[in-house]
Amino acid sequence: MLILTRKKGQTIVLNDNIEIIVTSIEGDQVKIGINAPADVKIYRKEVLETIQASNREAVQTPLNLQQIKQMTKKNQNME
Repeated sequence: MLILTRKKGQTIVLNDNIEIIVTSIEGDQVKIGINAPADVKIYRKEVLETIQASNREAVQTPLNLQQIKQMTKKNQNME
C-alpha cells in the first residue's frame, strides 16, 4: 500500500487520466474530488460491498419457473 500525505488543494494522479483532489479537511473528515473518464466506475467501498453481496445473493437464489411467470405477469399488468 502506498501512503501519501496531501494538503487541501493538492492532487494525486493515477494512470495519467484519474485525478484525486483533496477539496477540504475538517476534523477527522477529508473530502476528495475525483476526475476520471466516464467509463471508470467509482464507488465508496461500503456501497461496492453491498452491490457485490446483492449480486452473490441473486446468483445463489434460484427462481423456479412459476416465480418467473408471476413476475412477468406483474410487469405486464403494470404497463
